[in-house]
Amino acid sequence: MSKAFTTEHEAPDDAQDAAEDSSPLPAGARNYMTPGGFARMRRELDALVSRERPELVAIVAWAAGNGDRSENGDYIYGKKRLREIDRRIRFLVRRLDQAEVVDPAARRDDDARSRVYFGATVRVGDTRGAERSVSIVGVDEIDAGRGYISWISPMACALLKAREGDTVTLRTPGGVEDLEVLSVRYVALDTDPGGETVR
Repeated sequence: MSKAFTTEHEAPDDAQDAAEDSSPLPAGARNYMTPGGFARMRRELDALVSRERPELVAIVAWAAGNGDRSENGDYIYGKKRLREIDRRIRFLVRRLDQAEVVDPAARRDDDARSRVYFGATVRVGDTRGAERSVSIVGVDEIDAGRGYISWISPMACALLKAREGDTVTLRTPGGVEDLEVLSVRYVALDTDPGGETVR
């Protein structure tokens, strides 16, 4: 097989590896994560390593024994899926190794409880009187439908260190908006839908 053919067909995987290697975190920033988010990623890693990958390796080995691999769909798909699993395992190991778990419900002193930090659930109101609630979580725990925003998002950056009653300025590509901090709470977050809420 020629080197050009190998390089041409492996390029998409290399591009995917590079995309996963690039972190959304600012250089030198910690990878903050809630206990639930950490548990969810740990459970996914364990399932890939102990169940899904070994099952797939057995299928690929069986398919390889069936003769011509160039037209063997089980073999071709299995090898492709195996590369995807290995890539995901590397990503999860890297993220979990860099994780700094912060429990939003952990006891804080009174001053820290009245300010917005990682893990806070914040209710804000805009100048039109509309209110919304957001919880500040890790970059791997974002769920817009539930109001879970990354701690490095523009809204979280505007809110960080603000107190109840403060007005903050949110700058987005859509314009500038003033938000009033109506309440700050630290409660257990359900960032692990497949498991139990960590308290």
